[in-house]
Amino acid sequence: MAGAPARGRQAEHSVGLSHRVIHGYRRAYRIAGEGPAILLIHGIGDSSATWGDVIPELARRHTVIAPDLLGHGASDKPRADYSVAAYANGIRDLMGVLGIEHATLVGHSLGGGVAMQFAYQFPERTDRLILVSAGGVGREVNPALRAVSLPGADLLLSTLRLPGMRRQVGLFTRLIKLFDTDLGQDADELIDLVDALPDGTSRSAFISTLRAVVDWRGQAVTMLDRCYLTQGMPTLLLWGARDSVVPVHHAYGAHAAMPGSRLEIFEGAGHFPFHSDPVRFRALVEDFMSTTAPADWSPERWRELLRAGRPGSTDGAPDPAFDHAVDRDLREASERSAT
Repeated sequence: MAGAPARGRQAEHSVGLSHRVIHGYRRAYRIAGEGPAILLIHGIGDSSATWGDVIPELARRHTVIAPDLLGHGASDKPRADYSVAAYANGIRDLMGVLGIEHATLVGHSLGGGVAMQFAYQFPERTDRLILVSAGGVGREVNPALRAVSLPGADLLLSTLRLPGMRRQVGLFTRLIKLFDTDLGQDADELIDLVDALPDGTSRSAFISTLRAVVDWRGQAVTMLDRCYLTQGMPTLLLWGARDSVVPVHHAYGAHAAMPGSRLEIFEGAGHFPFHSDPVRFRALVEDFMSTTAPADWSPERWRELLRAGRPGSTDGAPDPAFDHAVDRDLREASERSAT
C-alpha cells in the first residue's frame, strides 16, 4: 500500500508510458511484449514505475500491461470513486480499450485487493491470480496508514514535505534501519510515498483511496468471505516474511481460505518482495504461468459455488498457529465486505 522507491524505477524508461482517455479521464499505462496477457496492478500511492525491474523480462514471453491507477502516477486525479470495485471496473475498461479479453492479474498491496475484486466481478476475464503482499485479507495494517485515514490527514502529509521535516524523517529512517526492524525493511518505500504526493490534488486522491479501504481500526474491506470462489482459479500468494505494512500471517490466512492456492514466502523481505528479489519474483511468476492452465470459468460452476457457500472449514490441514487469526478474520468479514 505504499509508494515506489528509486530502485523500483531503475528500468522504467525501458518501457515508456502510453495514455488513453477513458470516460473523459486520461489513464497512463505501460505495455510491452507479446503472448498471454499479464496485468500488473500497483499499490496505493505507487505507480506502474514500481514494476520497472520485472516488466522487461516478463515481456519476453507475455503481453505485460501495467497501468497507473486513477489518482496515481501520471493518470488523472479527479474527485471520484476510488473504491476497489471502481478500480476493478477501470481495469476492465482499460483492457477493453486495449483489446485484451482476459489476463493473469498480479496485484501488489491495494492492487492485490483490486485483483481479487476484479476476479470476483469478472471471473470470465481472469486467467490466474498472483497476489503480492495483498490487502483485503485481514484487518491489521501499518499504524501510519490508519493515522492518515483520520481527519486532518492532508495537513499531516503537507507538514511532512517541509524541508526541515524531510531531514528529521531521514534520521528516523536511518535509526530504524540500524536496529534492523521490520519497518526498516520498508522505510525507503514508505518515505517515497510522501515524495510521490507533491501537491494538494495528489494528496486528496491518495487520502480518498486510503479511506475507501482503511479506517482508524485498520483495513475496512475484506475479500476473505468470498475466497472460496477462487476454487478452480490458479492462485499464487507471494509475501515478505518481514512485511511491516500487511503482516505475513495474512498470507497464511489467505492461503487457507483459497482452495488450491500456492504460497511463497520471501525470507528477509518486506512489503516489496519484487524489489528485494526481482529475479526470484520473475522466476516464480513465469513458473506459475507455465505450470498452470487458465481458469475454466462457466456460469454453471459459478452458480454451484455460490449455492454451496463458504465451507465451514478449509480442506487440508493449515498451520494451527494461524487458525485463530483466520477464524477471527472470517467472523469480521461480514462487516467489511466489498460488493
